[in-house]
Amino acid sequence: MNKVMLIGNVGKEPVVRYYDHDQAVATFPLATTERGYTLPNGTQVPDRTDWHNIVLSRGLAKIVERFVHKGDKLYIEGRIHYRTYDDKNGQRHYVTEVYADNMELLTPKSFKENQQNQNPKSIENAGVDNDLPF
Repeated sequence: MNKVMLIGNVGKEPVVRYYDHDQAVATFPLATTERGYTLPNGTQVPDRTDWHNIVLSRGLAKIVERFVHKGDKLYIEGRIHYRTYDDKNGQRHYVTEVYADNMELLTPKSFKENQQNQNPKSIENAGVDNDLPF
């Protein structure tokens, strides 16, 4: 079984490319961090951040294009894929990617962002009759 589950932050703006007949593929780096801790002898172990190359296709890529930005927190579920390529100098490069099958957006849209676009007084007083019978 080849299954990966990650929760992390998008490292830079996703790149979305379109291929045959409107087939989208999105790629971006995702940073996951293990928090540091203190050993019983007092030694501090620092945070450790790992970077993962994420690849999404079809409908997920189109969702990424519309809603995912640098810094967003995501849950990614998929599988590890390894590939190699030779650059123009003949140097072989090894690439590890996570091909995502599932994605959840974990960065909440701020309630304040929604409120800034509306007049709070008009919301509070909308449809309220101040002439209460009690």
